[in-house]
Amino acid sequence: MSSGQGRQQKDHNISMKGRKTLEITGVKQVESFDNEEFLLETEMGYLSIRGQHLQMKNLDVDEGNVSIQGRVDDLVYLDQHSGDKSKGFFGKLFK
Repeated sequence: MSSGQGRQQKDHNISMKGRKTLEITGVKQVESFDNEEFLLETEMGYLSIRGQHLQMKNLDVDEGNVSIQGRVDDLVYLDQHSGDKSKGFFGKLFK
């Protein structure tokens, strides 16, 4: 029923409207963000959202909901099971 941290796992869903608005549920935490990229830890792994003029419009940490507006170019899940590949991505992201 609950994860190792004593917290129930929430459903992870993404709803995109017109490539301009994202509604994301099941977000554990926001790792980093700026106007070109968001990195979110979700119930299904890390999610990278890239685009232009990205802004966080809503953040509800308790419920795990995030709303992002801007031009969305790319949504990518990072495979947590690949070890070195995800470390390589983080190395590139935080150069």
